[in-house]
Amino acid sequence: MKNRQYSLKVFETRVEDETKFIEFFDTNYMLFKDHLILIKGEMSDTIKTYLEKNALKFLHNIDLPIGRSRKALEEEYDMHVKTHDVEAHLEIQRELQDNLKREAEESALNLSIAQSEIKREKHKIEELSKKLKENFTVMDTMIRSGRELNIKGDLLLLNRVNSGATINTTGNLIITQVVEGALRCDGSFMMITVSPKANIIFNGVAVDNELLKDKLNRIELKNREIFITPVIKKEINWA
Repeated sequence: MKNRQYSLKVFETRVEDETKFIEFFDTNYMLFKDHLILIKGEMSDTIKTYLEKNALKFLHNIDLPIGRSRKALEEEYDMHVKTHDVEAHLEIQRELQDNLKREAEESALNLSIAQSEIKREKHKIEELSKKLKENFTVMDTMIRSGRELNIKGDLLLLNRVNSGATINTTGNLIITQVVEGALRCDGSFMMITVSPKANIIFNGVAVDNELLKDKLNRIELKNREIFITPVIKKEINWA
């Protein structure tokens, strides 16, 4: 009879969220391609298909023997040293060394996973920050008559819009001073103060100035309907 004994790297987990599970193994595939993945609890056909497709070895709801703890091995080691049981002493010493090696490998694996997760979250934050920066404009300039301003994304204007001026935005629009010119906004909402001279088109619909009776109004699109809400009836000092 020919025998072979070797250590096996096992990663035990539960599937609480299929999307996060798949995303985790996509990110850390190189770390786990040589591990045995032990799935505890329920496992859907989606997860099974994913693991098989990616050639990841797995077992489902199997109880594997767990090696003795380092403390238990050390206690047994000390006991056998005292009784001069050389063979048992050497065997326990080997097992203790294997245990220490596994602990070191597990620590390195956990550190690598943590670093991978941190790197991924950092990338998400950087992408979101970049997106916000690229799609948000702040201006403190009077838009004079004859000028047409085209903004991709959101706009916060800290000045007035004169009659004969035009602002076009693909995103949301907030103007802190009076608007006498034309506004074309395709975002989800506007916050504006208008005069009777203003011409407002919100998501392709002309807004009647008679509906904008208060000093500051929020105009928003909900379920393809336009809602106008007075924010405050008195002047606001934005300074």
